[in-house]
Amino acid sequence: MNAEQVMAILKATGAVSEGHFRLTSGKHSDFYIQCARLMQHPEKAEPVCQALADQFRAGTAAGSNPSQAIEVVIGPATGAILMAYEVARALGPGVRAMFTERENGVMTLRHGFSLAPGERVLVVEDVVTTGGSVQEVIDVVKGAGGQVVGIGALVDRSGGTVRFEVPFKALATITTNVYEPEDCPLCRQGLPAVKPGSRQV
Repeated sequence: MNAEQVMAILKATGAVSEGHFRLTSGKHSDFYIQCARLMQHPEKAEPVCQALADQFRAGTAAGSNPSQAIEVVIGPATGAILMAYEVARALGPGVRAMFTERENGVMTLRHGFSLAPGERVLVVEDVVTTGGSVQEVIDVVKGAGGQVVGIGALVDRSGGTVRFEVPFKALATITTNVYEPEDCPLCRQGLPAVKPGSRQV
């Protein structure tokens, strides 16, 4: 599945919107992707998550280097909960799915989730802009004793500029207008900013 196909599915499910949006990072944009609208259609979400799992399948294939095999897929709540589950399921038997969430503003593992020392983790996110939420999940995994071996996203809207300390793969990489609130031309036009995501900032 190539980037054009991924974006076509997102548009077909109503996941792509234009307007004036306040992103999770606090920045503003005239373009927003709400992947929850994709995930409400399992028959469309499954092949997309399968395609992302395929990017990391070498790490779980029989006969592959055990030091690279993915054992757990973790995504931040709430946007990547279903995504982590679908990617883990696509990677095959024995791969667990978890999610992190904020407690008193701090990203953490709850619900009895735990990692064994050195357990190999794939962190997933639906849309990456600055990578801030992903880095929070990475820190949680490290703090729990796990080892992050890769980062996967449906869409990298940084235009390929975001960087992590482990391999990062996205099904689609796009460049969109992103503004600091004080420099936002949409704000200067008096257009109200909408926060459509799951996290309030």
